[in-house]
Amino acid sequence: MNRKKVALVFFCMILVFVLGQFTGIHAFVDGGDRQDRGQDAFGRFADSRGEGKLLTKIKEEAAKRRIEPVDAVVDRVWRAIPGYNGLEVDIESTYQKARLKPEGTEIEYVYKEIKPKINLDDLGAHPIYRGNPNKPMVAFMINVAWGNEYIVPMLDTLDEAKVKATFFFDGSWLKKNADIALEIQKRGHQLENHAYSHPNMSQLDDSRARLEISKTKDVLKEKLGVDNRWFAPPSGDFNDRTVRLAAEQGLKTVLWTVDTIDWRKPPAETIISRISSKVEPGSLILMHPTASSRDALKGMIQVIRKKGLQLGTVDETLSSDRVVLPGS
Repeated sequence: MNRKKVALVFFCMILVFVLGQFTGIHAFVDGGDRQDRGQDAFGRFADSRGEGKLLTKIKEEAAKRRIEPVDAVVDRVWRAIPGYNGLEVDIESTYQKARLKPEGTEIEYVYKEIKPKINLDDLGAHPIYRGNPNKPMVAFMINVAWGNEYIVPMLDTLDEAKVKATFFFDGSWLKKNADIALEIQKRGHQLENHAYSHPNMSQLDDSRARLEISKTKDVLKEKLGVDNRWFAPPSGDFNDRTVRLAAEQGLKTVLWTVDTIDWRKPPAETIISRISSKVEPGSLILMHPTASSRDALKGMIQVIRKKGLQLGTVDETLSSDRVVLPGS
């Protein structure tokens, strides 16, 4: 082997050694396994800046602030009761915000919700009378089969108070009064199913019961573009078969917690007093477009809010989503 070949081999060996050293240093700086890079860098950065104490404080406080989720259950009295999300501190997001602020600044905690292990959909076909008692929200259920002259004044009161309600339409009424239904929809309210001809559902055979639900479901889609989710049986008359038949069409059967009994034409003060004494977190409040409910609606909203409760749709009230109260 001549000198040139020896020099070339020696040069290659030196080059391999230098590249190997450089690659090792780069791998160390790079944090090794890329999957662990973010976590390793997070810990090393905290330690290098002396911020380990901040992270430890956040973790300790997070353990104290955690609120466990509540599973949906089938209650002996109230039947299906929705679950309610828990709450926990998002440790990394909280840390990243806190480390950018001057030392000694109060920590602003970032939260995320924790879903229950068991949700309403997991319970099967059961009637629903109320939301979760841990959720400070209630809903107005307005069943519509008559009373057109009172609808717009009630809508105006709801608009003024910035409240959205859930209207359950009798299908035969909807077919004749699509213009009024469109006005309700335009104002942002939830629209749902109240059967087609206001029958006593428990007294129908399977074929007729299915038809009562499906016809209104179809009219809601045809006239309003609504994909119906909830079914409110007329007069609250139902049996287990009714609930099952509604579930076969993708609908949950919902009733009420508190009744205004407005069809008896009580004074507005009587309705307001009844709501004030009976409403509680998760309540579903039944009413109709009557003169009594029209006159009582503003007062009902006021007493509900004085109790620290929010007003939402049936969909919102029966969801597991947490409610954020003003000032909390």
